[in-house]
Amino acid sequence: MRVDNAGVEIDFDRTGDGFPVILLHGFPDTRRLWRHQVPALVENGFSVITPDLRGYGRSDKPEGVESYSIPLLATDVMAILDHLGIERANVVGHDWGAAVAWTIGSLLPDRTERLVALSVGHPSSFFRAGYAQLEKSWYMLLFQFVGTAERWLSQDGWAKFREWAHHPDAQQVVSDMERSGSLTPALNYYRANVPPDALLQPQIEIPDIEAPTMGVWSSGDVALTEVQMTGSSAYVKGPWRYERIDGPGHWLQLEAPEEINGLLIDFLAG
Repeated sequence: MRVDNAGVEIDFDRTGDGFPVILLHGFPDTRRLWRHQVPALVENGFSVITPDLRGYGRSDKPEGVESYSIPLLATDVMAILDHLGIERANVVGHDWGAAVAWTIGSLLPDRTERLVALSVGHPSSFFRAGYAQLEKSWYMLLFQFVGTAERWLSQDGWAKFREWAHHPDAQQVVSDMERSGSLTPALNYYRANVPPDALLQPQIEIPDIEAPTMGVWSSGDVALTEVQMTGSSAYVKGPWRYERIDGPGHWLQLEAPEEINGLLIDFLAG
């Protein structure tokens, strides 16, 4: 299915019946990231919506860095829900999808039933997580350099991407990016939302999350510290639940699917 949001078409799937859950992927994935979660959620009575976020997969890839700001990404999600006639949904996000989920939970509480953030904590917690997080975020500075970042990631058969990311699906992800031309749009997420000036400017304060919220972090994550997730509790008014998974890296949906599925089903069914 496809929906038009102010001239940008977003491609998505919907599977199953029941209360809706929308699953939002991040860099550098597509909806394929959730292939282990969709059948488990459907089997447990949920209707599951999986979009390719703008810039990825079969969705449009608008030009210009400004096209990839978080508020615009949130409106894409709302366009999907409006198209399907869904007033409220469970919102689950990973990586940049988690950043979008936090934004929806904050600014659109009437549309958010429950919120799950995998790997990436609340934006305010992330920016206040200290030097350990800054050190892990070194690549965000590299990604600001147009052309240089693209070459660094893709040269020599994407060797540096494979070495840095440790993505379980590396070959498929590389093939998807090459086929769809999504590398620059994917990097534009960083350029639009975490430019270097963000370190110097006061943080934008957004309303606290009212919905019940679960944060999940995995100890093998090379890009994110635990404190940026646990610190998210300060920005959640509703019930807060934190789950730590020992062992898996950043792509915990692929590395520990049964554990993630159990956590999602238990929390969303509550």
